[in-house]
Amino acid sequence: MAYILNIETATKNCSVSLAKDGQTIALKELATENFSHAEKLHVFIDEVLSQAKIKLQDLSAVAVSKGPGSYTGLRIGVSSVKGLCYALNIPMIAVDTLTSLAHQIKIEKGIIIPMIDARRMEVYSAFFNSKWEEIRETQAEVIDENSYADVSETIHLVGDGALKLKEILTDEKFIFHDNVVFPSANEMSKLSFEKYKKSDFVDVAYFEPFYLKDFILNKK
Repeated sequence: MAYILNIETATKNCSVSLAKDGQTIALKELATENFSHAEKLHVFIDEVLSQAKIKLQDLSAVAVSKGPGSYTGLRIGVSSVKGLCYALNIPMIAVDTLTSLAHQIKIEKGIIIPMIDARRMEVYSAFFNSKWEEIRETQAEVIDENSYADVSETIHLVGDGALKLKEILTDEKFIFHDNVVFPSANEMSKLSFEKYKKSDFVDVAYFEPFYLKDFILNKK
């Protein structure tokens, strides 16, 4: 029996789930414009543990969404998970954020393109088939009306990056799943458990988030 705490802070959604053998048994999340991760994360951790009547010492591992995504959000999540894993002497698991986002929908055919907003017309994206297998690696790309012109299959778009593109990507091959906006720790439950069974862990001391792009400080 494995209890895994999953933490997702790569976007505006501060999300925490507790899973038992890959099944979510408690979930707490909140998406706000002002990124409340620093204030909410540890409160949510306490709440899901309390809801499931589980103590920190009962955890088998802690998983974190590794990115791409918000620089600040990723730092908060990864720092918190490192602290927990070090203090409890348990493994740390890293789950790809776009993979987790793609798992929020199920399709019979076509391509899933999860998109995380990277400001203006740029997104972080990857391609997945109907089995959630990655068929194009993660990229930071600027989208225009000619994007994906070489793809003939139906394209399913999810995420906050996709929502801003509805007026640009108007071909009938594009299907927008408006109900899927942010990655959630709920989908991490299955993914982290699969990694746990294979002992696919990361080094607590040296692991760094997958930022994809260098952090740029905007000055007014």
